[in-house]
Amino acid sequence: MTKQEISEIKKLFTQKNCSITRICGCYVDGEKNKKTQLKQAFLALPEEEMFKYFEILRKSLSGTIGKNLLTLDFPLAAEFEGGPQEFLLKLRDSRLKDDALLEAYYDKIIETYEYVGNYLILVIHDVYDVPGKTLDGIEMEDASDEVYEYILTCICPVNLSKPGLSYNAVENTFQNRIRDWVVDMPETAFLFPAFNDRGADLHSTLYYSKDSEELKEDFAQQLLGCSMPLSAGSQKETFHALIEETLGETCDIETVIIIHEKINEMVQEHKEDPEPLKLDKNEVKTIFASSGVANEKMEVFDQYYDATAGEDTALFVNNVVNTRTLEVKTPDVVIKVNPERADLIETRNINGRECLVIELGGSVEVNGIMVRTAAQENADDSWE
Repeated sequence: MTKQEISEIKKLFTQKNCSITRICGCYVDGEKNKKTQLKQAFLALPEEEMFKYFEILRKSLSGTIGKNLLTLDFPLAAEFEGGPQEFLLKLRDSRLKDDALLEAYYDKIIETYEYVGNYLILVIHDVYDVPGKTLDGIEMEDASDEVYEYILTCICPVNLSKPGLSYNAVENTFQNRIRDWVVDMPETAFLFPAFNDRGADLHSTLYYSKDSEELKEDFAQQLLGCSMPLSAGSQKETFHALIEETLGETCDIETVIIIHEKINEMVQEHKEDPEPLKLDKNEVKTIFASSGVANEKMEVFDQYYDATAGEDTALFVNNVVNTRTLEVKTPDVVIKVNPERADLIETRNINGRECLVIELGGSVEVNGIMVRTAAQENADDSWE
């Protein structure tokens, strides 16, 4: 799903645009026991409760695509009769009114979801009449030709509120605040089916993880039948190691800077694309080759890429490279440079020592204090 498609669904979680038909939930304690359940029409909720649920639902579709939000494709095995995808489809088509299906769904989640503590499983059903759009992106409310029916599942921790003092207005006193159990924002959620090309894609789901490094791969595999891609941190580590292993003893500052510049050029070329830029194995290989990496090094590249990332794995650019800054770091010094001005950095041998040389152009500040450079002093002398 693209950022625009995710935003379109999030807009439904407001009182003005809401079309949610039903909300169900199951409260689970730390021993995996079902404590209580809820089932009701969403629009019958009190207004204050409704707004709290909207907040949870919007949070379940927040974060960065490729980090917190991942579009997972169902493998063929998951779509066979009796598979996870078919079960989710039955649940959606039941509009959450089949109690036996709901119970079985809760049981599957409780069995596969690893969490220490209490949590609430929330499930909503919605039918969204997708408005048509003109060529310039303007919505036409009366020109809908697509109906998107979906369920959204959120798993929210339930924790005791913090202890403290509170003011009792009736007695006009301060007293110990009563601690109660509070539903927090979701740790994990998923939307089925995914809203791809502004319509239902029964072959994929949008998966949310609050912690981009704790994706709960086993849970996704067992409940959804979907394999999880590398986490954002793992993608970054893999890409960095890929450069180091491929270049070996030729991994110098200049080559790494060139690779960074090549990727930034691609980012600029694709900045209008609705989807975040991803690089597959061949595209990364092309970047390396155009950055001056020798042909004999590419055999190492192939072996290492397949062994760490996987031959068919694509890497999100925002996960592997900081496109906003170029950082050079030593044990004692950290230098950050505008990636568009990487030409200001060079290495030079001075008195037998390898040095990093940075051209000082324009004004220079040290700890916020404007200082004068030798070039400015020389310019003043020549003016005199």
